[in-house]
Amino acid sequence: MNIPNLLTILRIFFVPLLVAALVQERVALHFRGATITNVWLALGIFLCAASTDLLDGYLARRWRQITTIGTLLDPIADKLLVSSALIALVQVGAVQAWMVILIVGREFAVSGLRAIAAAEGYTIKASDLGKTKMVSQVAAVSCLLLSIRYPALVLPGKVLMWGVVVFAMLSAFSYFRKFWRKIDGRIKKRRRRELLLTEQRKKQMAMRQSGSGAGAGAGLGGGGRM
Repeated sequence: MNIPNLLTILRIFFVPLLVAALVQERVALHFRGATITNVWLALGIFLCAASTDLLDGYLARRWRQITTIGTLLDPIADKLLVSSALIALVQVGAVQAWMVILIVGREFAVSGLRAIAAAEGYTIKASDLGKTKMVSQVAAVSCLLLSIRYPALVLPGKVLMWGVVVFAMLSAFSYFRKFWRKIDGRIKKRRRRELLLTEQRKKQMAMRQSGSGAGAGAGLGGGGRM
């Protein structure tokens, strides 16, 4: 287990802390006379968790520690973090539910594609649109969190959420296109090979059966002449 993977796992452990801080409106911290409300606490947790996404990717590339587990686990951690934050924001009435359903549904669909691709021995890496979507999600969630206490940020938060929806749909299309180009083509080739092998085996069995039948016929003919 390397440091980038540990950071990814740490991001997953931030999820329950984020939800607890966001839905518990009475939670507040007092530090040197200042009061940190649950909104600021949730924002701090969310930004710390989101920063690990940038850090683990940077360290993995710099130290050449890019692993299959990290490649698969990193997007799962991102999806858990953002999805939990958006669902909690629906709970407190800061975002419309249909937007969150659309985004979370997209995450499940892409995760399903990744699972199928992994089963076929192929890893679908994050696209540039997917990375842009993550940045837009962090900005949107941060703005929506602050809009709970500052109504002036409600409109910017809605605009950012529309941007998240657009990027989510575009990146989903990109993932589906990669899947059909790589995985579907590979599956078709494998099935063609299996069909060819099956046909070859059938022909070989038919040739063996015809050969054994001809040999038996020749033996019977020779016995009659004697």
